Amino acid sequence: MKNNKNAKLILQLQKGNEKAWKEVVELYSNRLFSYAVSLCSDKSKASDIVQQVFVSLYEYRYKLNHKYSLEYFLYKSVYNQFINYYKKEKSLSRIHEQYYYILNQIIDENLDVREDRIKMLNTYIELLPKKTKLIFILKKKRGLTNKEVSEKLSISIKSVEFHMTKAFKFLRKNLIEAHKVK
Repeated sequence: MKNNKNAKLILQLQKGNEKAWKEVVELYSNRLFSYAVSLCSDKSKASDIVQQVFVSLYEYRYKLNHKYSLEYFLYKSVYNQFINYYKKEKSLSRIHEQYYYILNQIIDENLDVREDRIKMLNTYIELLPKKTKLIFILKKKRGLTNKEVSEKLSISIKSVEFHMTKAFKFLRKNLIEAHKVK
């Protein structure tokens, strides 16, 4: 019986039935949110994960197989989104650590060298692509969060993360190259 309902629900989703979509969201959103919170211990991140899972479900709905459990697909998707988030956060935190390491090296040097390095850093910040530079300045110089930047610029949090990663890689590469030249 449950298999039959699962199959009907998937077929209705594939047809673009709005009632079926609402039913899936109502049926699973609270349970998926609880599961996501149990994985990441952060309600905001859990909410983002669940939203992304529903977006993925909508995009992937035509490829769903009505012979397989929708519930399993959704829980597995939450888990996969959490793993992706975890890997990305780990990667971003390494890049942030490198950025702060570079800044700390600048601070530890004598005043003349420090001023040269700060000028160099600011020069490279100015060379960033326009949007990346704006996001970098909002995050690192003005101290806004990813969410605040995304709301201010009307872009997704993923876009903010992408541009920050791009900025850190560019700055790191150029500062290392400049350091080698000296």
